[in-house]
Amino acid sequence: MGFGISQLMPLEVQKKERESSQNLVHRFTKVVRQSGILLQVRSKQFRKKAKSVLAKKKSALRKVELRAKKRIAEKLEKPKA
Repeated sequence: MGFGISQLMPLEVQKKERESSQNLVHRFTKVVRQSGILLQVRSKQFRKKAKSVLAKKKSALRKVELRAKKRIAEKLEKPKA
């Protein structure tokens, strides 16, 4: 969905009577997992920017040059007996 992190409802977990801290942490992590906040944050963290037109052209030219050098190197190799 198109929600930003700031637009999401804050998660709240309150300690129940006679509940251990470990159980509270477990419930909290479960709520966080179910909310999907972590998935959104991670997807934004590792998102790559799209290449600019100039970068695409440079990359394409570099590939063409490398292929040509490789083709020449293959022609100059000794034939395999």
